Amino acid sequence: MASAQTPFAGLSPSCHLLLEAKAKKGLTFEKIAESINKPEVWTAAVFYGQAKPSSDDLAKLGEVLGLDQEQLKSSFGDHHMVHRGETWTWPPKDPVLYRLYEVLVVYGYSYKALIAEKFGDGIMSAIDFRTSVARKPDPKGDRVVITLDGKFLPYSSTAEGGTWTRENC
Repeated sequence: MASAQTPFAGLSPSCHLLLEAKAKKGLTFEKIAESINKPEVWTAAVFYGQAKPSSDDLAKLGEVLGLDQEQLKSSFGDHHMVHRGETWTWPPKDPVLYRLYEVLVVYGYSYKALIAEKFGDGIMSAIDFRTSVARKPDPKGDRVVITLDGKFLPYSSTAEGGTWTRENC
């Protein structure tokens, strides 16, 4: 069931507008994402101020949510700058967010080691990135499947024109 309740008082009025319209229409993020032809997690990220919608996305969101296009453009238009990560406190207090934090605390170095073994010295991009959440039926209780799909970015060991040295850093 959709709800106008938000987990943070620090969300912008624009985010509250989106969340209230979502609740009023009784829509899920999945339904909204299908309507605007975008990934579900990205769609939710827009509602929490963590992703930037295009003009086309805003037009589709306005249509789906019954919101004024000009109001959306004035809130999320080209001038809008996303402040990623500012909705968090560390460690998180919400139980779901804390479990995700705990996963990284417990398995973070294991992920890092496995990435190094399988790909080499580098990182997983959070920019060239896809993520999803799915429900997997299980006789012992349904499971939450979170997929993190990021491009591997190797660390560079060379500068333009040669190898990195103390002198050319």
